[in-house]
Amino acid sequence: MEQLFLNEEHITKYNILIQKGGTNKNDSERNALFFILSGNIDLYQKADYIYDFVERCIEPECLNNTNIDFCTSSIALIKLAYNLYNGYKTEETILCILKCLDKDNLNLCINGLKVRFTY
Repeated sequence: MEQLFLNEEHITKYNILIQKGGTNKNDSERNALFFILSGNIDLYQKADYIYDFVERCIEPECLNNTNIDFCTSSIALIKLAYNLYNGYKTEETILCILKCLDKDNLNLCINGLKVRFTY
């Protein structure tokens, strides 16, 4: 799985979120979510707004919270991560979600799909 990470920092941040969430390495849903969150600086810094580490659940309200500043690509990444986590439904198609991403974030999403469905 290490070949899927963007860099060493991504691996470190992923492991921090896995530990913080008390997540089993076989939990492909949370692994995919944390893989995406840890691969993007903005999402990693705001992970506590995106995921409730105490209740162990996503926080979809963060997408509508005007006190949390997410750029378009961060919102797209969150929606995809939520969908990989539990099938979270959004009005956008996968094409709409992916088309606003730069090369690094698109690569993050593709590898997040691999984490969810192959590891």
